Amino acid sequence: MTQLPALFLRKMEELLQTEFQAFLDSYAAPRVYGLRVNPLKLSAKDWLALTPMEERVRPIPWAPSGYYYTEEERPGRHPHYHAGLYYIQEPSAMLPVELLDVQPGHRVLDLCAAPGGKSTQIAGKLGGQGILVSNDNAFERTKPLAKNIELQGVRNAVVLNEEPGSIARVFPAWFDRILVDAPCSGEGMFRKDDSMAASWESYSVERCAAMQRDILAQAATMLKPGGLLVYSTCTFSPEENEMQIADFLAKRRDFYIEPVSHTAGVSAGQPDWVDEATAYQLGAEGTASLAGTVRLWPHKLEGEGHFIAALRRSGESTPETVAVRSSQEQEPPRMAKLKGGKPRGPEKPMRGGKQAAAALQEPPEATWKRFAEQELRLGLEEESQPLAFGHAVYLQPKGVPPLDGLKVIRAGWLAGEVRNGRFQPAQSLALGLKREEAARSISWGADAEETARYLKGETLFVQPEELKLAEGAAAKGYVLICVDGFPVGWSKFVDGMLKNELAAGWRRV
Repeated sequence: MTQLPALFLRKMEELLQTEFQAFLDSYAAPRVYGLRVNPLKLSAKDWLALTPMEERVRPIPWAPSGYYYTEEERPGRHPHYHAGLYYIQEPSAMLPVELLDVQPGHRVLDLCAAPGGKSTQIAGKLGGQGILVSNDNAFERTKPLAKNIELQGVRNAVVLNEEPGSIARVFPAWFDRILVDAPCSGEGMFRKDDSMAASWESYSVERCAAMQRDILAQAATMLKPGGLLVYSTCTFSPEENEMQIADFLAKRRDFYIEPVSHTAGVSAGQPDWVDEATAYQLGAEGTASLAGTVRLWPHKLEGEGHFIAALRRSGESTPETVAVRSSQEQEPPRMAKLKGGKPRGPEKPMRGGKQAAAALQEPPEATWKRFAEQELRLGLEEESQPLAFGHAVYLQPKGVPPLDGLKVIRAGWLAGEVRNGRFQPAQSLALGLKREEAARSISWGADAEETARYLKGETLFVQPEELKLAEGAAAKGYVLICVDGFPVGWSKFVDGMLKNELAAGWRRV
């Protein structure tokens, strides 16, 4: 049983009263595990028909593509995980995005996005249409954020490493939907992670509440009139939940709570946990509306603790006007550097003979275009535009305003980079493709020896007739490697040999 801080227990007993013992007993129960099928790859129905776990998973009632699984399954080791067919996610954490009501074509901001579970869920709701901006202000957390977005095959996302105020200057009243999965004291995750209980007292509730207040204030300025903002935490603390929302609504009279139905074990928020001063400031009607928020309690459902509020901005959505700064005010976009070198900002000129000289004479976008014409069967002109940072080429969703002065981790879908005058496709490009969009491909079953060897980074040998070639394509060149028809990476085919292009960080160890 998780060792819970004494101060936390006293507070919860005071809040829950007759329910406290049931709440306490829930910590002796084993935690539950969940995964969410990726609709960018396949439907939940098709996944069930494909997966060996079909008979051993159960649906999560508040997430149409979510399933409970047992700890023994270890789905993170299966090749389907490497193909991005699902995302492993705590079941309660799936509800905030379900309540965000994302529709294809929306512009969506995930403001506190790392490690990326909710961003990938949003991307699935968008279905490749619209724009997703995923941000985290902690630089070290942006690497798993970017990788998870790429693993799920998301084409229409921009990843930032910024403070909310900096983003607000570039995106005023621009988003249809905003998710604020706020940093919090983490009380709802004590059963999942013992270390969070051990370090709880160092995460001051008051300090978290002050930080959340600032984040909410900035997020509100980026939402269109008529848009929806969902605020969520994984804590039980009223100061970070009902009281936080009450304080926000008292200051922003153009927002109101959009009530959430309380089904599948989901409970109502607690207006009576708001302090008298805040309740007086908000008024009786506004305070009562806090019952339209939701709480997820571990003694009432199969999941960890969460709080969620859906906040609608009043008014009708109107075409936005993005302020254009003068050339004196503008700063160039800053590509934040990740360990391992991807992505990079502007680099020093390449050295090394005629090839390097020729490469410098041709913009990276042109090298990408030539590669795409030869190696892909991909029409993206209406959806995105190529954008180069140094030697890296991104396919940025159309409609994104200039990212002047922002720290950019991914300016769009990372296609690859130019090396010695040649285009080297990225792993993210492979995972975002469908098999038929590659000039040449090969697919093996999840249990095939070739699949295991490829995911370990080994070289393989095949005959040219084993490759699936698009019309007019020769056997020699980049091959999209697939598992059960779903891409997992690149190889180069030359004289019967598939040279493995899977980077070390993407291999199965």
